[in-house]
Amino acid sequence: MSIIQNIRERGTWIILGFIAAALIAFILQDGVGRNSKNNDTTTLGVINGEKINKIDFEQKVQSQIQAYSAQGQNAPRGQVINNLWDNELFTILIKQEAEKIGLSVGTKEINDVLFGAESPFRQQFTDKNTGEFKVNDLKTALAGLKKSTKKEDIDQRESVEKNQIQPAIEKRLTRKYQVLLYKGVQTPKWLAEKQFAENNAIATIRFVQVPYTTIADTAVKITDEDVNTYLKENSASFQIEENQRTVNYIKFSAAPIAADSLKIKNNILALQTEFKTTTDNAAFLTKAGSLINYENTFLNKEVYTSKLGLTIPQVDSILKSPIGGTVGPFVFQNTMTVVKYVGSKQRPDSASVRHILISTVDLQSRQTIRDDSAAKKLIDSIKTAIAGGASFESMVEKYSDDPGSKSKGGVYELFPQGTMVKPFNDFTFDNAVGSKGVVKTEFGYHYIEVLKQTKPNSVYNLAFLTLPIEASKETIQAAQTEASKFASTSKDLKSFKTNALKLNKQIEEAGEIRAEDFNIRGVQEESREAVRWIFDKKVNDVSEPLEIGNGYYVMAITREDKPGLMSTETAKGIVELEAIIKNKKKAETIKAKLKGTSLETIATAANATVLQADSLRYSKTNINGLGNEPKLVGAAFNKSLLNKVSEPISGNGGVFVISVSNQGAITSPFDINMFKEQLQGKTSNTFVNSFIALKKTAKIEDNRAKLY
Repeated sequence: MSIIQNIRERGTWIILGFIAAALIAFILQDGVGRNSKNNDTTTLGVINGEKINKIDFEQKVQSQIQAYSAQGQNAPRGQVINNLWDNELFTILIKQEAEKIGLSVGTKEINDVLFGAESPFRQQFTDKNTGEFKVNDLKTALAGLKKSTKKEDIDQRESVEKNQIQPAIEKRLTRKYQVLLYKGVQTPKWLAEKQFAENNAIATIRFVQVPYTTIADTAVKITDEDVNTYLKENSASFQIEENQRTVNYIKFSAAPIAADSLKIKNNILALQTEFKTTTDNAAFLTKAGSLINYENTFLNKEVYTSKLGLTIPQVDSILKSPIGGTVGPFVFQNTMTVVKYVGSKQRPDSASVRHILISTVDLQSRQTIRDDSAAKKLIDSIKTAIAGGASFESMVEKYSDDPGSKSKGGVYELFPQGTMVKPFNDFTFDNAVGSKGVVKTEFGYHYIEVLKQTKPNSVYNLAFLTLPIEASKETIQAAQTEASKFASTSKDLKSFKTNALKLNKQIEEAGEIRAEDFNIRGVQEESREAVRWIFDKKVNDVSEPLEIGNGYYVMAITREDKPGLMSTETAKGIVELEAIIKNKKKAETIKAKLKGTSLETIATAANATVLQADSLRYSKTNINGLGNEPKLVGAAFNKSLLNKVSEPISGNGGVFVISVSNQGAITSPFDINMFKEQLQGKTSNTFVNSFIALKKTAKIEDNRAKLY
């Protein structure tokens, strides 16, 4: 059973899903409250008949968020949910396709999945000292879990199966499907030869260009009929896949105003005298509610600027004050700071050490892995052994838990002052070369020897009284009152716009909002509650004030786009589309002027000049001086245009008439076989495209909007 305990202790993160069960139940209850008509609160989605369980999915969400947090990253919950949904969709669709063609992961492969190079248990069962993957220990542990009848072991067995073994098998199946698909797409010889020739083709043209800019935009009027016609002609490019809505909104800011900043400034100035005279900086700052704790350490100017956002001139002004003096307040982002000059001394800029770490926590997950007293006892024994003549290097190799220095005999070479955690940093830079000692940090116990130090320079001890600049209750209430008054008199979209005009309020528009979104374009903070409101109501409805971040938003639903061809109204909001249609209408006007049997007569009629473009490549659509002109490049390789004048060509930057002077080929730096290999390599995109195709043809029931 000791091996089973090893899984519990070293794979603690597996159990996090169970710890989160109460939170998940609460979230599910919240979903029930919002969707009383939906009795099924456990099915997040159904993919071609296969269900995605909400509880299992939420456990993955919590685990993902915790993983990001352990790495010091703050991943928005909505982003995690939607990314995981895409992953689930991908896994299920690929698995279903694999089953259709009889593709599976056999018993021998499963053995390789669990105990091979990509084992999901490799980290937990790798010896920290030797780097050996303890396969037999893993097999014993899994066998023990399988045989055990204890409830806690049964629960853990199910968790290991669900969270480690099954995902690893699915990953192998996906890879097999990917390889099968990749190998199944071949480049035939004729296609490779054709594209090889095209890739090396070269041409020279003479041409006349009349830019679209010769006709003012104001001279071209676009009607709804023009937009509608263009949409129908290019319908494949303007399809809407799922319901989406567009809103107008106004923000009533509840951010701090000048009076709030003045209040904070007066508060911090009132504390400044006591801050200056106190002898216990740490206690004072805690009592004052400072956002920055007092670390009582000495750092150089560069570290203070990079860590705390001060500028070098600000630090210089602080250091001109006497010891014990204060400077400020400084305003930085949403805070106000007074800095106290506590003291200074000389420290090396950089130092080298070697050390042995006996961890009390896992360096990645921050989970406890060793009792504090046991770690202290072991580090003291190591200290005694080294003092008695034991090799430092051998102690590092045998005992150290620091992967960053273990392979180098425990050595960290010339790291800058202030880059290590405080106790480690202080011992290194406050003691002479040759000093040895035990130091405790948040990671465990270190036995450190100082090997080298650079020339000493001045370092400084600064304390920071930092208070947040926050909106007062009065400011928040004023914003809320103004928003409520506006909402109460805005009963529909028309009155919404009329009232905004009276208040001189800027109306913002946000479109392409889907029911499962967590964010609205232009709104910086996550706005899931607003998205719920948008899809609970109907077009022309106006919201009550919605509190999002530091403001109150009033929204009006302007339109809804259902799956199918984009509506004319929605298309009119696409700036690029407006320019394309205008250029299309301009082209018809320009073409009427391009009359003549030669480029010279056409140029004269159009008040233009005959120009030349050399070394055009079939494989490159950019032309020097013209930009991206694929139609022009394509025409340059039309054999029927050799020494003949083309019909007018509507390009991206204007209308062109060309005559091809020469067509030929260059010598390629690659042979045909190398080129064919490159083409074959590009088929990797096929796997991605196959997933898009599978998604479009799948029957998908997506309940994210109902349950989140």
